[in-house]
Amino acid sequence: MVENRPFLNFLTHLVLILGIATVVFPVYLAFIASTRGPTEFMSGLVPLTPGDHFLDNYGTLLGAGSTRAGTLPFLSMLGNSLIMAVLVAVGKIAISIISAFAIVYFRFPGRVIAFWLIFMTLMLPIEVRILPTYKVIADLGMLNSYSGLVIPVIASATATFLFRQFFLTIPEEMMEAARVDGAGPMKFFWDILLPLSRTNIAALFIIMFIFGWNQYLWPLLITTEPQYYTVVMGIKRLAAVLDGDTQWNLVMTGVILAALPPVLVIIFMQRLFVKGLVETEK
Repeated sequence: MVENRPFLNFLTHLVLILGIATVVFPVYLAFIASTRGPTEFMSGLVPLTPGDHFLDNYGTLLGAGSTRAGTLPFLSMLGNSLIMAVLVAVGKIAISIISAFAIVYFRFPGRVIAFWLIFMTLMLPIEVRILPTYKVIADLGMLNSYSGLVIPVIASATATFLFRQFFLTIPEEMMEAARVDGAGPMKFFWDILLPLSRTNIAALFIIMFIFGWNQYLWPLLITTEPQYYTVVMGIKRLAAVLDGDTQWNLVMTGVILAALPPVLVIIFMQRLFVKGLVETEK
C-alpha cells in the first residue's frame, strides 16, 4: 500500500506546477507580444498583460500579410503547412502499415533483411541524405510543388517498426479463423487489422502531423516561389528583416497562429493518442 504523505504530495505537485510554468510561460509571453504594438518590446521592459493591438496584429497576418516579409498572406502559408502535414501523416501511415503487414503476414525470402534495411534508415534522416534527395527531386521536375514537399519525407521506419510490433501481438488463431472463413489477405487486412490498429493509427497520425508541420530545412531548400512557402518559413522571413527593426509583434502573432493547428489536433485526438501509446491489451 502506498502511504499518503502530505509532504511528498506537496513536493510532487510543486514539481508539476514548476514544470508546467516552465513550458507555458514562454507561450504566454508570445501571446502577450502578439497583442502589443511594434515598439513596445524595444524598450527593454517585458509587459505581462495583453495589449490592445490583438485585432490589428492578427488581421495584418491573416489579411494582407506583411509586405516587409516578402511573402504571401500568412493564411496561405498556414494552408500550405496544413496540406503538407496531412499528406505526410497519411502517407507515412499508409506506407508503414502496408509494409508492416507484408513483413509480418507474408512469407517471402529476405523479409527479415527487408525489415532491418527499413529499420536502418532511422540512422539516415533527411538532413544526411538531403543533397542526393534534392538532386532526384530536381531531375524529376518536382521543385516548387506539393509532391516535392511531401514525397521525400513520406517514408517512416519508426511507424513501420511500431505497426510490425503491434501485428506480432495479434494471435495467429485470428488469422487462421479468417482464412477458414474464406477471407483473403486484403479482406483480413481491411476488416480485422485496420479496426484493431485504430488507436495506433491515431497516435502515429498526431506524431507525424507535427513532424510534417514543423518541417523547415526541406521546404526551404526546394521552394523558391512564395505560393509554396510554409508557415515555419513565413515566421523566419518575418523575423529576418533586412531594413529596419524586426516587428516582433507580428513574429509572435505568427508563432501563436502556427502553434494552433497542432494543439487542436492533439486536443481533439487526445483520447486515441493516449490509448495508442499505453494500451497493451488488444
